[in-house]
Amino acid sequence: MTDATLAVDGVSFGFGDVSILDDVTATLDAGHLTALVGPNGAGKTTALELLAGLRAPDAGTVTRPDGGARSVAYLPQSPQFRSGFTVRETVAFYADLVDADTDPAALLDRVGLAGAADRRVEALSGGMTRLLGLAQALVGDPPVVVLDEPTSGLDPDVADHIFGVASDLATDDRLVVLASHDLAAVEARADRVVLLADGALALDGAPADLLAETGAETLRDAFSQTVRATDRSSVDVRAVRPGGDA
Repeated sequence: MTDATLAVDGVSFGFGDVSILDDVTATLDAGHLTALVGPNGAGKTTALELLAGLRAPDAGTVTRPDGGARSVAYLPQSPQFRSGFTVRETVAFYADLVDADTDPAALLDRVGLAGAADRRVEALSGGMTRLLGLAQALVGDPPVVVLDEPTSGLDPDVADHIFGVASDLATDDRLVVLASHDLAAVEARADRVVLLADGALALDGAPADLLAETGAETLRDAFSQTVRATDRSSVDVRAVRPGGDA
């Protein structure tokens, strides 16, 4: 790979007769916050697990970058941490696991948890638990961070903060891929949006480019009309890459 951080080539995966990805080829670039969106049941979590290496494709290849202590970090939708540990101890524990030279205080400050460093993990709110997951994901400075619905069920202010942290992480020449149903936040924050529907990338590009391509006023409108079209016929993959190139 040249400037691409992660690439999928001819990847297919399914559960029985249900296709999650069908001969998909794409590259995901460093320095971008890429949002994976799609209707319920489209297989976004499974697609993220394929990207992170937690599942193997039925066909095709997923090429990940070489990292230091770790190449890809994956944060599930409901992260869980060992009770009895403080926030600082939890980050230090993961640093020991991957043998990474990590400053827990710096990671906690970066995600906004510096003031909760001595709080035990079982006393954290849902939003703080997600932020601790983000700090844990940064241990070892991985070039790819994969986040599954990191703002699900959170109040708008906390969700906006997490989107802001995720966007900031991508400025470190890192690829951040997240799945989300919060299309307003995705439209405002993401550099690239990929709509997964019927096993294909039904839309793929920068938010502004997708609005121009579909003639929609909002990303939610573009999402809805594309999913409706997918239900009626096969999907034509639109590959409008960030920067406007078709």
